[in-house]
Amino acid sequence: MQTKTQDNASEQTFESAFARLEEILEQMNSGTTSLDNSLKLYEEADKLIVACSKRLTDAERKIEILIKNRGGELSLGADQKPLVQDFNISTMGNGKSLKENN
Repeated sequence: MQTKTQDNASEQTFESAFARLEEILEQMNSGTTSLDNSLKLYEEADKLIVACSKRLTDAERKIEILIKNRGGELSLGADQKPLVQDFNISTMGNGKSLKENN
């Protein structure tokens, strides 16, 4: 059963979830948060991290699919790992910044 926080984390955009993670980090590092509140913040952060990680993984898969070569095969590097393209607005669409996946 999902909690309200889990539902909210899965509905948030990546950017808003990441911003909330930064807020939580600031609160926890301030030294003024009670132990009980710190535990609640930690639980919220954990759910946000899972949601952000899933979104990043999904985005990476979509990018790999988008840079398949014309033959329908994934473009592979010398290490047989898929080539990926950095998400950079200045290089979008020209395909010139392909690099091997680490």
